[in-house]
Amino acid sequence: MTFEEVLPRLKTGEKVIREGWSGAELYVKLVGQSEHDGENLNPYFLINVQGEGYTMFTPTVCDLLAEDWIIVD
Repeated sequence: MTFEEVLPRLKTGEKVIREGWSGAELYVKLVGQSEHDGENLNPYFLINVQGEGYTMFTPTVCDLLAEDWIIVD
């Protein structure tokens, strides 16, 4: 799947990953708009990495153009 195909699914709460990643990446998810310390917190992507937990995720050009995205159950 392309990033354009998985983006709507991320917006519904599904988790995705690229098959081409051979590391400890478990999934990417979208965190919706919320509030922190009384301020708006805009939506953002998180990636869950085995043994490390969550970190912010910004797709690279390669990620955006890749066609190996899959949905994680």
